Amino acid sequence: MAGEATSGPTFEPMHQFGIHPLFGGDTLHWYTISNVTLWMGVAVILATLLMVISTRRRALVPGRSQSIAEILYSFVHDMVVDITGHDGVKFFPYVMTLFTFILISNYMGLIPGAFTTTSHIAVTAVMAMAVFLTVTVVGFVLNGVSFLGLFWVSSAPLVLRPILAVIELMSYFVRPMSHSIRLAGNMMAGHTVINVFATFGFYAIIAPLSVLGIAAMYGFELLVCAIQAYVFTILTCVYLRDALHPSH
Repeated sequence: MAGEATSGPTFEPMHQFGIHPLFGGDTLHWYTISNVTLWMGVAVILATLLMVISTRRRALVPGRSQSIAEILYSFVHDMVVDITGHDGVKFFPYVMTLFTFILISNYMGLIPGAFTTTSHIAVTAVMAMAVFLTVTVVGFVLNGVSFLGLFWVSSAPLVLRPILAVIELMSYFVRPMSHSIRLAGNMMAGHTVINVFATFGFYAIIAPLSVLGIAAMYGFELLVCAIQAYVFTILTCVYLRDALHPSH
């Protein structure tokens, strides 16, 4: 009948990224406990269980959880040493914490009904800004004014050095933005595509293709989750190397 609403699926791929208070109400403040707070807390608990509780006994023949923890530990430790040198080992706990939190948060976002905290720029920006401030403070504490040598490309012709210094300075202050947007953008894009394929599943004629698309995207996202945690961590190591060895 004319005038009646047509039934069908609601196409809202961005709805999954909405932030909602856990205890009712519609107003969000900086202190409001929301779904983001809940899933960040879950990620912290899982990271603690994996890296602390599962390795507490340190069995000679490790179990499954201890093996995973030791593999992650060795992987990140080797990354820190290879990029920053042995001087950067002192920052390994910080880098390891970042990697573990991001990796677990990324994979939790693939669980139906879960929330991907790393898809929000508010979360990734805080981590990126913490890295930026840490690198800047460490650079000046360890090197003093010599840290400014990071922006002075001594190997370039003298006439180009001031121009390159401005470019280097601008790129330095853009780091937190690119560092955070890269992670949040990739996580949001993948989950949005999965939601789009799921919406198409309501139509019987293309439901099989929709299921195949979801399966393919899930497989791809399993890889992306690990890659994005790796990229964020390796960039953190590169920035720390600049603080430890600022000269070009």
